[in-house]
Amino acid sequence: MKDILKPDTPLTQKQLHFCRVLASGTTQAAAYREAYDCGEGTNPATQQAAASRLMLKATIRARVERLIRDRERAITTAAVSDREKVLGKLREWMCPETTMDVDGNAVKALASASELKAAELLGKSVGLFRDVVEDARGRTAEEIEGELEARLRGALSDTSADTNMVIENMEEDPEQLH
Repeated sequence: MKDILKPDTPLTQKQLHFCRVLASGTTQAAAYREAYDCGEGTNPATQQAAASRLMLKATIRARVERLIRDRERAITTAAVSDREKVLGKLREWMCPETTMDVDGNAVKALASASELKAAELLGKSVGLFRDVVEDARGRTAEEIEGELEARLRGALSDTSADTNMVIENMEEDPEQLH
C-alpha cells in the first residue's frame, strides 16, 4: 500500500503488460487474468479485487492513461494522414497533369476504376464522405409521440388482442416506460 501514492515506483513486466492490455480496451479483471496468468481455479472476485488494487497505484493509472492518449493520438494522426492522401489523390485526378507520350502526343493521366474505388473506400473509412439527413418538418414532441403510438398500434395489431390493452395501460401510466 506504500506505493499507491508514489508516482515514481518502477513497474514490473506483469504490471506493464496489465497496463497495455487494459489500455487496449479490456476490463480490469480480463487484463489482470492475461497479465498474471490466472489459472482456471482462480476466483473471479479475487481477480477483480487484485485488478482494482493495481489501479489504485498512481504509476499504473498514469501508464494506462498515457497509453490510451498515445493510442488515440496515433489513430487521429492516421485518420488525418489517410484523409490527406485521399484528398490529394482526388485533386490529382480532378486536374491531371498533361505529359507527353513517346510519340510526342499530350496525354492526361486518368485514374483507373480500382484507384477511384480505393480512394472512395479509404475516404469513407475516415469519415470524409458523410451524408447528413435533416428533418425540416419541425414537429413537436407530442406530434412525434402520436405518430409513434399510431405506428406501434399498426405494427402490433396483428400479434394479439392484448396489445391494445398494453398500449392503453401505457397511456394511463406513462411511468411504466421508465
